[in-house]
This record gives sequence, structure tokens and C-alpha cells, in this order.
Amino acid sequence: MNDRSNHQRAVETLQQLGLKEYESKCFVALAQLSKGTAKEISEISEVPRTRVYDAIRVLETKGLVEVQHSNPQQFRAVSIAEAAETLRQEYESRTETLVEAINGLEPTLSDSEQEVTHEVWALSGSTPIGNRTQQLITAADSEIILVIGHADIVTDPLIDHLREAHERGISVIVGTTTEQVRNQLQEALPAVKVFVSQLGWLESSPLDASDETTISRLLLIDRNTILVSSVHKTSTGAIETEKAVFGRGFDNGLVIIARRLMATGLGATADPGKREE
Repeated sequence: MNDRSNHQRAVETLQQLGLKEYESKCFVALAQLSKGTAKEISEISEVPRTRVYDAIRVLETKGLVEVQHSNPQQFRAVSIAEAAETLRQEYESRTETLVEAINGLEPTLSDSEQEVTHEVWALSGSTPIGNRTQQLITAADSEIILVIGHADIVTDPLIDHLREAHERGISVIVGTTTEQVRNQLQEALPAVKVFVSQLGWLESSPLDASDETTISRLLLIDRNTILVSSVHKTSTGAIETEKAVFGRGFDNGLVIIARRLMATGLGATADPGKREE
């Protein structure tokens, strides 16, 4: 059962990296063989023999398969490390091409027309939400307030971005809901204010004990931009899904509510003169 699961994961991952279904199945089959004929590949991969040759031709072009011109022809996959590096380079190249192409597009509106004072957007997935969190931290001009409600969102990149923000003179204040996470962050960020917030209810609903949803992060940037995310936890407490809303604009109602809420949560740590009036 485990072999079947690993086989399926490998095929699906190769497809996500740009290979078609038959190409992925043939490569995985060859990864299980030292070398093989089209017939042997077909038997293992369940790809029709006539389609194996087409798939192998593509894999050879991509540098993922080597061909021995014997009778019958023999094929073998390059090493997993070599294949991974080849796919990584191709993926990075495609990403760079995408960025270049998108950046080269002419905007349909002028900069002044694109300026938005009030906006609220939704994000899904821990990776994009983590990336957006780091982007907002990097763009901060004066102040960053971050309240962490789930330990799993504390990553090395997040710590690095907070450290870099502090080093460039940004006021950085971090709240946690547990002493353990506070100690972890304070050790990693000794020059940053880190405290246990008064928002312990972020971890669970005070009205529904069965609710497995946790507010995972409250991020306030320069007192006019807010990101709030929540996670649904598995029975072991790990993050299953994460969703977020992102708001910008000094007059944005979401931002005002968050500012007042976080000012309460900061307790005595924040400068009273900077609290929400």
C-alpha cells in the first residue's frame, strides 16, 4: 500500500512540474528499473506500448532519460538527484520567464487610477499567506505588530524578515498566545519586543469547545494594512488548511477594528501614546 502511495505521489508531482501523465508514469517506471525496454516500461507503468515511445522521446529531450540503441532499444532514467536538478532549473527558468513577461505588460490603467484606498482580499493556503506576510513586513515603513496564534506559522523566513525589518529601523512588536512560542521568538529575536498577548481566545472559540479553528496570525503594518488568517487543525493539532483576509486603507473598517483589538491585546507592552484613540 505504501509503495502504491509513493508511486502515485511521484507521478502526480512530476505532472505538477510540467510532465504529462504518460511521461510521468514512464519516468517513475524507469526509476524502478536499472534499464528497460518499451515492453517492460509498459507493463510496469500501465502506459500503452505505442505511447511509451512518444513519452520516452519527450523525456530524452528533457534530459531525464538515456537511450541505448540496441535491438530492442533499452532505456534508463538519469539519477533522481540529476532529474531533480534538471526539473528545478526548468521550473525556475519558466518562473523567471513568467515574471519577465508579466512585468513587460502595459497596465490598462494609470498609476493614479489604480490607487485604491479601501480594499479587502482573500487568500488561501499556508504558503501564499506566508509569502504575503513576508511581503507586507518587507514593505513596512514604520511599524509592524504581529500576534501569532499558532506555533506552526513561526518559520525561519518569517523570523529573518522580522529581524531584517528591525535592523532597518522599523518598530517591531510580536505577541504570542503561549509562553513557549514567546521564548522561541525572543531567543531568535533578542532585540525585538516579544510578549504573551492578552488574546488567548485566539486559539479557540470561547463559545464552542468543539471548534477546531484557530486565529493563526494578526498582522498590522504601519497602522493601515492588516492581514488576519485562521487555520483549521487536525486531531493532532497540525494545520490542515489556512485562509486569510487582507485589508488596506487607513479608513478601512477591518483595519480600525484590528487596530483597536490589537491595542487591547498588547497590554502594557505597547507605548500608550501609540494606542488606538
